[in-house]
Amino acid sequence: MATALAVAFVVVSCSGKLKQADKINLEETPVQVVSDMFAVQTKDGVVMQRIEAKIMERYESDTLSLDKFPLGLSVFSYTADGLLESTITARRAEHRISKKGKEQESWSAFGNVIIRNVIKEETMQTDTIYWDRKSEQIWTDCYVKMFSRDGMMQGYGMRSDDRARNAILLNPFDGFAYTNRDTTVFVIDSANFIGPLPNF
Repeated sequence: MATALAVAFVVVSCSGKLKQADKINLEETPVQVVSDMFAVQTKDGVVMQRIEAKIMERYESDTLSLDKFPLGLSVFSYTADGLLESTITARRAEHRISKKGKEQESWSAFGNVIIRNVIKEETMQTDTIYWDRKSEQIWTDCYVKMFSRDGMMQGYGMRSDDRARNAILLNPFDGFAYTNRDTTVFVIDSANFIGPLPNF
């Protein structure tokens, strides 16, 4: 009698847990969480790239592998001589690998994205950047500020290699503008248009 009651209790208890598990959406629940992530890419024993993030969350589905960096991402790239060449920082980032058909990989970063070429002393600031590791290209269609030893430029759209060696501003301008694009409002004063960087 006592044994039968104990078995019945276990069955009811497990049943309740299974119902709770059924409510979990696996596509919205990370399968892996990494704190203080630190990854290094090397070539012939020389560090070529370093990636750091406070948190990385990995999500998996039948069609997509997704890494999210909700607290920001920093990427450091080095020359073949081991010198720091460029950095990319952002408030949020995502890394996607498509599992459908031909595998496709893409990186994107959002919010106060700052790209620096340390050697050329050039800096770019924008809201969103996309990175293709295979082609080693970065690009955006958003508003961009570009600072160099020669001065400052601004405009919409930018294309460059991922080391920011040859950045090209697609649609530059230097007049007064009030623009509402990508859910962000920018006010640029032509008399003093360097101004502070907007909080994206």
